Amino acid sequence: MNAHLIQDELTLLEALVPLQGASLIEAGCGAAQLARDLLRRYTDAQWLGIEVDERQLAKNMLEPAERMRFEHAGAQDIPCADASFDGALMLKSLHHVPVALMDRALGEIARVLRPGGWLYASEPVYAGPLNEIVRLYNDEGEVRAAAQAALDRAVASGAWQQAAERHFDMPARFASFEDFEQRSMRPTFADHHLTEEKVAQVRERFLPHLGPDGARFVRPMHMRLLRKVV
Repeated sequence: MNAHLIQDELTLLEALVPLQGASLIEAGCGAAQLARDLLRRYTDAQWLGIEVDERQLAKNMLEPAERMRFEHAGAQDIPCADASFDGALMLKSLHHVPVALMDRALGEIARVLRPGGWLYASEPVYAGPLNEIVRLYNDEGEVRAAAQAALDRAVASGAWQQAAERHFDMPARFASFEDFEQRSMRPTFADHHLTEEKVAQVRERFLPHLGPDGARFVRPMHMRLLRKVV
């Protein structure tokens, strides 16, 4: 399938699954921007975000929203009862789960979903100009491949059926190298052990992409929608 540009991933999600009145969980929710947009659009949906990054979690708590809750937890240990949710989201987060715990995380998500519940797993592809810059300080080739392999095993196990698959591009813009350094090189959830030499190397690769309106990239993505087998 040829990739195409998607500005807002919520438009893809809502074309695939019913969201009105849904009870949702997002594992590795980060800043939860898609969830905030979703709850504004679907006024009777409920959402729980779990996150292991305590600094990001504290920021989220400062911006509460109706029908939105947060818990400090990882996908491999979800603090919820069986069959609690209609759907689950993992947006660029499965590859952040320790490789040895990915199968357990997908099992936990299956546990907390109701029969026929769905998992929307969207992962960045290890390709493209932006990836070539990022891999200088954070090479995710192995963990991204491991995430796809874990999804393959989940389907092969019989616990899940794959209901849809999409390849698409998402835009990524950085106003300056300093913006890129803060957002991508120094996230709250990871320490990339940056040195002055490494920062200079990344800057050299980044600057040719910088124009009057910043640096614009597209990030190739691979989405798989799984349904829990009843």
